[in-house]
Amino acid sequence: MSQTEFAPLVHIRAGTEQDAELLAPFARRVFDATFAADNDPVALGAYMDGAFNVARQREELGNPACTVLLAYMHDTLAAWALLRDDVAPPNDSPVPGARPLYLNRFYVDHAWHGRGVAVALMAAVHEATRARGYDALWLSTWERNTRAIRFYEREGFTVVGTTWFQLGEELQRDYVLGRTLD
Repeated sequence: MSQTEFAPLVHIRAGTEQDAELLAPFARRVFDATFAADNDPVALGAYMDGAFNVARQREELGNPACTVLLAYMHDTLAAWALLRDDVAPPNDSPVPGARPLYLNRFYVDHAWHGRGVAVALMAAVHEATRARGYDALWLSTWERNTRAIRFYEREGFTVVGTTWFQLGEELQRDYVLGRTLD
């Protein structure tokens, strides 16, 4: 099967506060699998403790400035995305569009890479972005996250600048990517 043949099997729904206990360990596991090999485990663990605990997920799921999308393959959580309308792009990154929305998180469980989950979830992100009255998306990703960068470029994003991400004692350079929605 090609990647797009899997897409109809993906079920995507909006997350609710009741999903916090499901999302927190999933988000932590996928983030760790994505970045553990290239980062200090203590710094990474400290970041994940703050970013992916149940209380933080419940807060984001209940925040009207946030839209959380959960993607399932069959009954298995396979990916998630977090959109935020309370974060502006960096001043030195010319993000396209009149009203860009921040794609804060977009993670697919490694077991589902290459199976159409990311493509289906990105399509849902586009729908949610339009529904909130925005005409563009922007995000940042670590410059060493080449798999993600290739995916975003296939999805029409281009690098429009850089920003910084503090992980423990290390300051990491992120690319800022943006795209308008058709």
